[in-house]
Amino acid sequence: MSNSRVHKSLLNVRVGLFFYIIGLALSFISRKIFLNCLGTDFIGLTGTLQNILELLNLAELGIGLSISYFLFKPLQDNSREQIMEIMSVFGYLYRKIGKIIAISGLLISASFPFIFKSSVLSMGIIYFSFFSFLGSSLIGYFINYRQILLSADQKNYIVTAYFQTANLIKVVIQIWLSYYYKNLYLWVLIEFLFGIISCIILNWKINKEYPWLKTTVKEGKILLIKYPEIIKKTKQVFVHKITDFFLRKSDGILVFAFVSLKMVAFYGNYTLIIYKLMALMDITFDGIGAGVGNLIAEGNQKKIMSVFWELTSVRYFLSGVMIFSLYYLTEPFIIWWLGAEYLLDHNILILLLINLFIMQTRGIVDIYNRSLGRFADTWSAWTEVIINLIITLSTAIKFGIIGILLGKIISTGIIIMIWKPYYLFQGLNLPIMTYWKEIFKYYGILLFSFILISLCIPLLPINPSHGILQLIMFSACIVFLFSTVYFILLYIGALGLKNFMLRFSFFYKIIKFTTRIMHKN
Repeated sequence: MSNSRVHKSLLNVRVGLFFYIIGLALSFISRKIFLNCLGTDFIGLTGTLQNILELLNLAELGIGLSISYFLFKPLQDNSREQIMEIMSVFGYLYRKIGKIIAISGLLISASFPFIFKSSVLSMGIIYFSFFSFLGSSLIGYFINYRQILLSADQKNYIVTAYFQTANLIKVVIQIWLSYYYKNLYLWVLIEFLFGIISCIILNWKINKEYPWLKTTVKEGKILLIKYPEIIKKTKQVFVHKITDFFLRKSDGILVFAFVSLKMVAFYGNYTLIIYKLMALMDITFDGIGAGVGNLIAEGNQKKIMSVFWELTSVRYFLSGVMIFSLYYLTEPFIIWWLGAEYLLDHNILILLLINLFIMQTRGIVDIYNRSLGRFADTWSAWTEVIINLIITLSTAIKFGIIGILLGKIISTGIIIMIWKPYYLFQGLNLPIMTYWKEIFKYYGILLFSFILISLCIPLLPINPSHGILQLIMFSACIVFLFSTVYFILLYIGALGLKNFMLRFSFFYKIIKFTTRIMHKN
């Protein structure tokens, strides 16, 4: 990638990591305080309502992702007129969607007395929470839609900085209010108010960043005829959005439906830990998405594939470290953080990690497919959803959360791990065996590293269940051992990591020096 793309990508990552580190500690502190002061039923309720809103947001159809694809080229050419036209179309479509979501929200809320009939919480707090969350969501459709231009222009660090600053302040205020007043309505009110404040500040920044950007909804309605490809791509993306919801964001609804509202909170403790680490991965790689789009727009096939394997190697390294760490540290951490009574069946953790590995290692293939505009395989998304539903509905009644996770793992294993790479390499006009010959090396190296360090762990004179200091020492030892072994084996045995490390002058000098010594000998 060019220097400007690399610079913007790294800036996105740096800003994201800064807020991630601050927010990480705060999220675990706040979760414990909210559970203790507001109750597991309320925390379970907020998780369930937000999952319902995610379901309503499927009406977005994937227009945002489609618009990003169409913005890459005019941004590269600095075609301001075309950018304003596309953003006007986007604004028009988002207004329409916002109205649909508002009406759908009102309709679905009518069924709350039936859905939450067994809840110990009053209907007053249930309705107040839902409409507050709905109002915050609608802001993005009617006012905040222009932030997509920042993301497509590799300036997502601006969105991150403003939103995350507001979020950190919001959580601190919610912690204070929860601890001293234990009032559910105050907690929800703060959630809503900060949604409005974030929107106002971000729009002010967008006006400063793009003073020439003028968009009108009326003009967008007329211009929609000029860009028929937007609707075509949007229809394709929508189907994939359905899959994404069922595989990543429906857990709370399914656990509520097949188990209980309280178990949503218990399960949420595990997913909070996992999603926080997933967020770290997203911060690292989402910042490069627009850069890959610009790289593909240049059309240099050799460079495109070189970057693909570099990013894949880093993704697999981080995913492997994440899975190994979570396997050995999640349960000791929950015992220290919340107490042993919050532990779930160990098999649930194993299945969560298998699903996490699939979802994380798919990342680079997804980025490349999106950058190529390859959304036409809608059949695969429907197939994935159907497999997921069949397995979930037939197993969740008996096995609960385990059945829900089995549905996710089997459906993603078939479509994401097998079909999606084939679809990408078909678009790149490359044989799929090029992919599989390399990727099996990654699987083998990860498995070997996992088994090797697992055999060494019993030899460590540290017990993570004997307090926080022992847990920290244990964590540092096993993560260091695994990361070192896994990194060395990936560097030696797999394509991509070596080229990636050469981008850093420090490693380049070491490798050059080592090579010179070997030649002399």
